[in-house]
Amino acid sequence: MKSENFETIAIRTQTERSLHKEHSAPIYLTSSYKFDDAEEMRALFANEKEGNVYSRYSNPNTSEFIEKMCLLEGAEDGFATATGMAAIFTTFGAFLKAGDHIVSSRSVFGSTHQLLTNVFSKWGVTFDYADLDKPQDWEAFIKPNTKMIFVETPSNPGIDIIDLEFLGQLAKKHNQLLVVDNCFATPYLQQPIALGAHISIHSATKYIDGQGRVLGGIILGNKELIAEVIGFARHSGPALSPFNAWILSKSLETLAVRMDRHCENALKVAEYLEKHPKIKLVKYPFLPSHPQYEIAKKQMKQGGGIVTIVVDGGVEGARNFMDKLKMFSISANLADTRSIATHPATSTHSKLTEEERNIVGIEQGSIRLSIGLEHINDILADIEQALA
Repeated sequence: MKSENFETIAIRTQTERSLHKEHSAPIYLTSSYKFDDAEEMRALFANEKEGNVYSRYSNPNTSEFIEKMCLLEGAEDGFATATGMAAIFTTFGAFLKAGDHIVSSRSVFGSTHQLLTNVFSKWGVTFDYADLDKPQDWEAFIKPNTKMIFVETPSNPGIDIIDLEFLGQLAKKHNQLLVVDNCFATPYLQQPIALGAHISIHSATKYIDGQGRVLGGIILGNKELIAEVIGFARHSGPALSPFNAWILSKSLETLAVRMDRHCENALKVAEYLEKHPKIKLVKYPFLPSHPQYEIAKKQMKQGGGIVTIVVDGGVEGARNFMDKLKMFSISANLADTRSIATHPATSTHSKLTEEERNIVGIEQGSIRLSIGLEHINDILADIEQALA
């Protein structure tokens, strides 16, 4: 039975059953594959025939994961990587060469910032940062050698948002490749390709897994673009392991129900903290006070599970709050079933200068709250006692 409903697709898309007629897909822990004869081996390596030749290229588990993600995000094809950062590196590596230029949102994950400033810069790729809250400035940054527009929306950890339809039109006007890091939203809340993006990237380590167990990433787009990605990835080797692919594919079966609870809890936390006298600022896409609230409502189904706050007292105030938390975990990860508190200025974004952090709204008192699936009363009680 075919369905257009997200939950049914995520649960019922499955690799072909073996002769054992298993109900749940098995794990294919194999590095290589057997060919029927020498001709089949030649045809597979010549891309004249579809099939598995080596698990660095493809594996039944990674293929199932990719197929599900393509259906959920509205993409034609994809490639699964060992981590989210491997997905970003592979995308940059597949499409950029010396002399090319990127226009990127200034609000990006710390390791993405490192790729732009310290890795690809050594290879002759230049970039300019543009502000998510100033879309009117983006076109001025595009140069004759600009090859790619890269954006996180919502951003990490500032929760800034930009209109993807606007960026899609801008990319089309200037014949640019629009790449969107869709990690915070997931395909359940936002589908960048339908809004004009060419490639959507996920750190599957986050909400796709959703339980803090495995690393993974994925790159999604049309067949022509993903062929470029695969051509680069087959030789650079960032492939996802079969075991992690199996975990991630199974995790997609519960993504919708998990995200519903994450979003429900996060909105209640944001509304509570917005009224708290010890909180200077609360950023959450579905709060009417968010600067891009109307854009968020237009392109996202719900507001996501991340709430970013600024507490009084700077870094000491942030440390005091975090050290007093009893149920929240202090961790650099996010998107877990368990609620997590992170101090970006001294962890995930510590390699940025203080000026760079201030520009993207990361103050010394900024804390990223990844709101989990615990009962909302317990989440609020822990926050309340930590602020007391």
